[in-house]
Amino acid sequence: MPASSGFFAELKRRHVWRVAFAYAVTGWLIVQIATQVFPIFHMPDWTAQFVVILVVIGFPIGIVLAWAFELTPDGVRRTEPAHSPEARDERETRAIARRLNAVIIAVLLIAVALLGWRLLVVQHGETLAGKAGPASPGGAVAAKSPVAANPGVARPIPPKSIAVLPFDNLSNDKNNEYFVAGMEDLILTKLAGIGDLKVISRTSTEKYKSHPVDLKDISRQLGVATFLEGSVQKQGKEVLINVQLIDASSESHIWAQSYTRTLDNIFGVEGEVAEKISAALNTKLSPGESASLAAVPTTNPVAYDLYFRAEYQADQAFVNYDTSRWKTAIPLYRQAVSNDPGFALAWARLSYSESLLAWYGGGGEDVKQLVRQARADAEHALRLQPNLAASQLAMGYSDYYGRSDYAAALQAFDAALALSPNDAGALAARGYVERRQARFGEAIASLQQALAHDPRNSSLANEIGTTYNMTWRYAEAQTWFQLAVALDPESSNAQANYSSAILLGTGDVARALAAANGDAPALKSQRVALLTSQRKYREAIALLESIPDTPDNFSVYGGSKSLRLAYLLQLAGEREKATSLFEQALPKARAQVAGQQGFALAVAWQNVAYTELGLGQAADGLAAVAKSQEIVAKAADRMYASVLMQLNASLYAEARRPDLAVPLLARALATPGIGYNYSPVLLWLDPVWDPIRHDPGFQALLKQYAKYKPAVIYTGSSTSAASPTPSSS
Repeated sequence: MPASSGFFAELKRRHVWRVAFAYAVTGWLIVQIATQVFPIFHMPDWTAQFVVILVVIGFPIGIVLAWAFELTPDGVRRTEPAHSPEARDERETRAIARRLNAVIIAVLLIAVALLGWRLLVVQHGETLAGKAGPASPGGAVAAKSPVAANPGVARPIPPKSIAVLPFDNLSNDKNNEYFVAGMEDLILTKLAGIGDLKVISRTSTEKYKSHPVDLKDISRQLGVATFLEGSVQKQGKEVLINVQLIDASSESHIWAQSYTRTLDNIFGVEGEVAEKISAALNTKLSPGESASLAAVPTTNPVAYDLYFRAEYQADQAFVNYDTSRWKTAIPLYRQAVSNDPGFALAWARLSYSESLLAWYGGGGEDVKQLVRQARADAEHALRLQPNLAASQLAMGYSDYYGRSDYAAALQAFDAALALSPNDAGALAARGYVERRQARFGEAIASLQQALAHDPRNSSLANEIGTTYNMTWRYAEAQTWFQLAVALDPESSNAQANYSSAILLGTGDVARALAAANGDAPALKSQRVALLTSQRKYREAIALLESIPDTPDNFSVYGGSKSLRLAYLLQLAGEREKATSLFEQALPKARAQVAGQQGFALAVAWQNVAYTELGLGQAADGLAAVAKSQEIVAKAADRMYASVLMQLNASLYAEARRPDLAVPLLARALATPGIGYNYSPVLLWLDPVWDPIRHDPGFQALLKQYAKYKPAVIYTGSSTSAASPTPSSS
C-alpha cells in the first residue's frame, strides 16, 4: 500500500496525469479537425485514418516521455527521482503544474468551440430537413451509404412511424399482382396524408419480402418503429384482405384485421385500414385528415381495376425512365376516367404520366400535344378535388415540365406537401425545381429530405449524384451513383451516370468503360461516347448499330440513330456513307422541330444543325444553331442552359467557326450546372473540338483549365485508337 501510494504520488509529481489528460483532449481535437477538414480538400480517406492511428500510437509514447523527462526554464531534462538531490523543489513543481493547467484549459476551450460549431451545423441541417419530418437511416447499405451525410440520420426512430411491406398475392392467378400492388399503394397513400406519422414510400419497401424474419434490421434500415404486413386474395369478384400492424422492436402484433369484400363494395377499405393504424399508433388527426381518410376515390369497379393496371405500368417506368411504360399506362388511365369521369386521382395520375412522357422526349409522341393534355387533365383533377395531394402534384409538374414556371411549380408542390407531408415525390420535386434555378445546395437538401422518406429509392440516390455532378463534385457523385446501383442493380441509368462521373472527374476513359458494362441501351450509348473519345470509331459504330432503333432508345435528346451513325462515319472518314445517313436523318430532325417545345425544341434545332453541317450546308447549319441558342438565351432554366450552350459551341466548332465556338464554350464552362454532363477534361478528349484545336482562343482555354488535363488522351486515325499519349497542349 505505501509502495502504491508512493508510485501514484510520483505520477502526480511528474505531472503524468496532467500530460495524459492534455494529450487525450488534444488528440481528440486533432482527429476532429482531420475528419472535418480533410474531405473539404478531397484528401483520401486513409489520410484521416492515418492521423487517428498516429494519435493512438502517440499516447503511450507521451506517457513514457512525461515520466522520464520534464520541461524546465533551462529546457527539457531528465526527471530525477524525488529523493535525488538534483530533483526540483516543490515551488518549481507547482510552477510547471500551472503551465500545464493553462495548456489544458486552452485546449478545452478550443474543443468546446468546435463542439458548439458542430452542434450549430447539425441544427442547421435539421432545419433544412424540418418539413420532411425525422430523417432515417439509408437503406440496406446504410453503414457505408452517403445518406449518412444527412444531418438527421443519427436521430432516434420515431415511435409514430411505419413502412408498408409488400402484400402477398394469394390469388390463384398470379397476373393479379397489379391488383395487390394497387391495394397496397392506396393504403400507403392514405397513410402518407397523416402529418403526425412518418411513412416510408413503397419504392423503399418493394424489394423486401412480405413477411421478413429480420424486422429489427429492416427497422434500422428504414428508420421506422412499425410495419404493416398484408395479403390480398382475389377470386373472381371476391376479395379477401388481411392486414396486421407489427411492432418492430418486439415483433409482436399491435393490431390485425381481415376484410372480405367484393369488387362492387371494396371501395374505401384503404381508408378504414389507415384509420385503424392511426388509432393504434395514437396519431393526431386534423379534421381535414379525417375527411381525407374517409374519402373514396371511385365507386366504379371497372375504373378501379383499370387504375390499378395503369399504376403498375407507371411505377415500372421509373426504374430507367422507360417511356414505353408511360405510353402503356396513359391509355389505361384514360379508360379509367372514361368509366368514371369523377375519378380525380386517376385524372391527376394521368396528367403526371403525360408530363413525364413529354419531359423525357415523348417516345415518338407529339410532345406539344402531351403538354397541352397534361395541363388540361391536371386542371380537371383540381376542379374535381382541389384538396387532393395528387392533383396539386400534377399541376406542379405541368408548371415545371410544361411551362418552366418554377415559382408556380414550387407553390403547387408546397400545397401537395401540406396535404400529404410524407410525400417523397413532392419533396423530390422541390429539389428538381431548385436545380433548374441553380440552387444546388438547396436542391441536395430537398432530395435528401425525400430520401429520408424513401431511403431505398435508387432513382433518388441517382438524382442526388446527378446534382453533385452539376457542381463538379464528381467524387461525391460517384458515391451516390454506387449507392443507386447497390439499391437497384437493374438501374442502367445509375450505372451509366457512375461511368460518366468517372470520366468527367478524372478523364480516365478506360476506367469509365469498365464501369459501363451491360447490354441496356443506356449503357451501350455510354460506351459509344467513350469509344469515340478514344477515337475507336469503328468499334463505336458497331456498338451503336446493335441498339434497336426505337423512339424510346433514340429520342430527340441525342438525335436519331441515323444522325448519330452519320456523325461517327464522318469521324471515321467514310464520307459517302455518312452523307447518305445525314440525308436520311434530315427529315426526321426537321419533323422533331415541329413537335417539340422549350429546351427540347432547342435540342431539336441542334439535331437539324448537325445534319445540315454534315451535308456541307454551312449557312443552314449555322442558322439552326442560332435558333437553338436563341431559345437557350431566353430560358429560365439556369441548369440545362449551360449544357446546351456547350453543345451549340461544339456545332460552331464543327462549322470551323472558332470565333463563335470559343466564346460560347468559355461561357458554358463558367456557368453553374455545366458539370451535369461536361467538364474541362473533355477539352482534351472530345473529338468535336479537333477542327478548332489549334486556334489560339481554344489553346488559351486549354491553358486556363490546365489543371484538369487528363493524364492520358487519345489521338489517331479513323480506323482505330492510337496508343495513349500525353497531351501536348
